[in-house]
Amino acid sequence: MFKSTFWRSVAVTLGAVTVAAGISACDGGDGPVEAGIAVKKVENLPADFAAGVDVSTVLSLEESGVVFKDADGNEADLFGVLKDHGITHVRVRVCNDPFDAEGNGYGGGNVSPERATEIGKRATDAGLKVFVDLHYSDFWADPAKQMAPKAWAELADADRATAAGDFTKQTLTQMKDAGVDVAMVQTGNETNNGVAGVTAWDGMAAIFNAGAAATREVFPDALVAVHFTNPEQEGSYERIAKILDNFDVDYDVFASSYYPFWHGTTENLTAVLKNIADTYGKKVMVAETSWVRTLDDADGFPNVIGTAEDATQFPISVQGQADAVRSVVQAVADVGDAGIGVFYWEPAWLPVGPPDAVAGNAKLWEQFGSGWATSSAGSYDPADAGANFGGSAWDNQSLFDTDGTPLESLWVFEYARRGATAPLAVSKIEAPHIAVQVGGTVELPPAVTVNYNDGTSAEVPVSWAEIAVDTSTEGSHEVPGTIADGSQVIATIVVGPINVLLNPGFEDDDLSMWTLESDAATFAVVDDNVPAAIDARVLNFWSEDDFTFSASQIVTGLEPGTYRVRVSIHGEDKDPAGAQIALNAAGSEGQWTAPLQLDGWQAWFEGVIEEAVVGADGTLTVSVDGTAGAEDWGFIDGFVLEPEN
Repeated sequence: MFKSTFWRSVAVTLGAVTVAAGISACDGGDGPVEAGIAVKKVENLPADFAAGVDVSTVLSLEESGVVFKDADGNEADLFGVLKDHGITHVRVRVCNDPFDAEGNGYGGGNVSPERATEIGKRATDAGLKVFVDLHYSDFWADPAKQMAPKAWAELADADRATAAGDFTKQTLTQMKDAGVDVAMVQTGNETNNGVAGVTAWDGMAAIFNAGAAATREVFPDALVAVHFTNPEQEGSYERIAKILDNFDVDYDVFASSYYPFWHGTTENLTAVLKNIADTYGKKVMVAETSWVRTLDDADGFPNVIGTAEDATQFPISVQGQADAVRSVVQAVADVGDAGIGVFYWEPAWLPVGPPDAVAGNAKLWEQFGSGWATSSAGSYDPADAGANFGGSAWDNQSLFDTDGTPLESLWVFEYARRGATAPLAVSKIEAPHIAVQVGGTVELPPAVTVNYNDGTSAEVPVSWAEIAVDTSTEGSHEVPGTIADGSQVIATIVVGPINVLLNPGFEDDDLSMWTLESDAATFAVVDDNVPAAIDARVLNFWSEDDFTFSASQIVTGLEPGTYRVRVSIHGEDKDPAGAQIALNAAGSEGQWTAPLQLDGWQAWFEGVIEEAVVGADGTLTVSVDGTAGAEDWGFIDGFVLEPEN
């Protein structure tokens, strides 16, 4: 996983809280412990449930001068600290050749097979099991990019499968010879849209199988995992699991990324993983998760999650980290015996220096690869790394304080096994987000929901500042409020255009005003807890075959005149002939159209019809209509029909 761009949603939380562990959870007992954070015990957690972390940047961090400490503040080996805090497994990514022709590292830890082996050996020596994450790329692999290693760039798909098998065998043999305790091997990273530059499923399956065969040869007892993401996309995991089965892909574990910022609810996570476990007899797990403890940037390079609007589901605090991770552990445990573990992604990716020393930090990032990307990575990944290279965008999601001292959230897996109690405290106040149309009236709620660290919540009266909100024009406004204990909350009021469509963003359960027609496998309104979401729900389309679709609404009782029509869409056009999608308006005075295009994940495209004319009958039909190819997918949201002045 690495996302170098930014996302938005809506919320306000209390300020960050950092709590150093003051007790030893590994004291030989098995009952609840008194702690600085509260964690409810996960009752159905198996004894062998993997409590894992990915610390793949550790060598580069140490080379840059980062020092890790134990709970008492003494300098200590990171892997010993992890072991002492109840961690059982360490995940380490492996890039084929993360260096340019002059030997300059690409960053992100410069995790070559040799360096991954060193990390694995240190983990093994500390008594931890190792989960090997083969990216089959020279740099980051995720749904947005699956670039072939330089050495494989000219190979045919079949030859890339052979190369993947050879690389897997060589890497794992090196680890075996070093005495690394490999418990699981992942053949590709977040491979929804490809692996090693191969995007056709037959070629992808061949690579997965080559990696699996090599793993079983070198480490016969190790589990083989495949790894995907976006469990919130309706039908996606069911489709992927079916394809894997159709191509006889050899694997033991279906691993998912799950970041609460983007990937829907934990209830949905349990449901989609349980379906795979029950249908195909596979084990399941979460290979990546995390949460923010602060919004502060610690190294002068912007963080992926940088505002309260980016993180709404849990408090932005150490307690919030524990809440988030515990919820994911519970979700995987709720699958049943097939749920085998959860891994926190890069909890030790600390700053190499303070934010006011960014020039010095940049030298360390470049020299040792301790940032997410160096300038040298631009030769391999010019579009992203070449434009956005720099430091850690993850430091505010660490389970360590910036000085290397473990935070109490590092105990979360142990606390989830035993339970932890703490004095009752406010963990988050749900901040109102109120949408009104131009000229509308703002009504602030008399009470807000206050969440406490023991998992309870209550409706608490709030006093709002007497501020007049101007609704005469579009814009955003904030009104501060205070609850009885003096805690502050901010209400956000967004004044939008006059919109005469009913349920224009699909937010209400009643969809009767819409006519939704398609022969696609997926054409449905789904939750939109994803980057750059317009609102909470969205109309999703996808099919493995060519398909057509239409979403239309007939609006009556309109005043005659001209109207502006808008809609937003994003997705991927995989059809070489090109998907044909358009925003349309039709009435007694004519028809109007505006083309829509799928520019990629998160790249919202707004289609606009400037002057649709409503005649004397006061009726207009607004629609999005499309003809798409196999594997095309997208999201539609934000319909607007506004009268023009």
